[in-house]
Amino acid sequence: MDFLSLFVIIPTITVFAIAVSKNYQQTRLIAAVGMGIQLILSIVLLFSYMALRKAGNTEEMLYAHSYMWFPALNIKYSIGVDGIAVAMIVLTSVIVFAGVFASWISVEKWQKEFFIFLILLATGVFGFFISLDMFTMFLFYELAVLPMYILIGIWGSGRKEYGAMKLTLMLMGGSALLLFGIIGIYYNSFDTFGNHTFDIIEISHNNLPLNVQLFFYPFIFVGFGVLGALFPLHTWSPDGHASAPTAVSMLHAGVLMKLGGYGILRVAMFLLPEAAQTTAWIFIILATIGVVYGAFGVIWQKDLKYINAYSSVSHVGLITFGLLMMNTTAMDGAVIQMISHGLMTALFFALIGMIYGRTHTRDITQMGGLMKVIPFLAVCYVIGGLASLGLPGFSGFVAEMTIFFGAFQHADAFRTVATILVASSIVVAAVYILRVIGILLFGPIKNAHFEELKDATWYERVSTVTLILAITIIGVAPFWLSDMIQVSLSPIVARLTSVF
Repeated sequence: MDFLSLFVIIPTITVFAIAVSKNYQQTRLIAAVGMGIQLILSIVLLFSYMALRKAGNTEEMLYAHSYMWFPALNIKYSIGVDGIAVAMIVLTSVIVFAGVFASWISVEKWQKEFFIFLILLATGVFGFFISLDMFTMFLFYELAVLPMYILIGIWGSGRKEYGAMKLTLMLMGGSALLLFGIIGIYYNSFDTFGNHTFDIIEISHNNLPLNVQLFFYPFIFVGFGVLGALFPLHTWSPDGHASAPTAVSMLHAGVLMKLGGYGILRVAMFLLPEAAQTTAWIFIILATIGVVYGAFGVIWQKDLKYINAYSSVSHVGLITFGLLMMNTTAMDGAVIQMISHGLMTALFFALIGMIYGRTHTRDITQMGGLMKVIPFLAVCYVIGGLASLGLPGFSGFVAEMTIFFGAFQHADAFRTVATILVASSIVVAAVYILRVIGILLFGPIKNAHFEELKDATWYERVSTVTLILAITIIGVAPFWLSDMIQVSLSPIVARLTSVF
């Protein structure tokens, strides 16, 4: 059995173990142990990968294995990882582990089923990141997306049916575009034996005709872009966030939305480089609008989940913007932003769920003075806010500054103006984050009931501290991560820059 398959096998075993558990205590313990093993395994993968690179292994993908599972269409279970995939696997492991503890007692009904669907979602994400066959990747993508409807529709709150249906319909629409684009690439690509292929590495060795690239590139980019909250196809995200239970919001914003950026990088831009260069200006405009629109959209929100949801639209737009700059520095920053935003938004949604569980409201105008009664959770919220606005010492600063440095390497006026507009979102972010912190945590306590609130429990501390440690480690010592990503970006940037 190959090493990478464990990232699919362990969650699958965990799901079966949960299915035969006898009570809620066993269910959550099995979920915590299973995802704890997954976290340890991801850390082992990280250090093993770095050791192999340091020893001089220059293969494009490590731990690569390929098994034919549908010969008629040359579909393979083909897996392998580079530094980008390893970083995303570690991110997913951290957030799923924290999400289990964030849901330790907050799930009030059908607890067994909740954790089964949550871990099935995570299984799809892990499978997506290790896949090198486009069709297999698409199957894991669907496995990651489909449980969202059930998780939100059953365990959500507020307008949960509306939020679940809107999310599902828009993501399924994106999937239809994506499937059409993948099949189009398949029928125009050939392996060494002259057979049509879904294998990403084999396709990258071919140069598809420009007309083929231009026709199918928008389907791939927009298909993944829907999941990455590309403007104006982002509207499913705030409604989905607002309705989802805490752990699902953490996975939704922290990991699931990153499948969009990763897919754009790994499939659309890597396999169709000429089309990526030719159409870049269109998507740069959309990404710029998304970043600025999302930042200003936060200012008018009063619901904590909508505040974080629109902030996510802005921050995820930065990922797309950085990728579209198509140089090593900006794309390195974009990948770091995937990881940074995943950790920060997971922390925010975990804290929002914990605060809501105590106050029974997400309306910031009805809250105040929480620093006095729940200081641990309040300080964690401040740390998350400072990381989100790009304070040095946290991961947000490293990611955003790297994107801006890379973007300013372009001398043309169009990209310079777009970069200035995108950079201005930092100022807006500072305004809305400090405003929320001031209203939520300081000032007089507006409800006498709030004076009796209890601070974080041990399992809530495990969840929040895990995420804060990861945010701080990247902020204080980012070069190991940046170097690992840059090595893996080399073949992608080489294909993009060799076009003209």
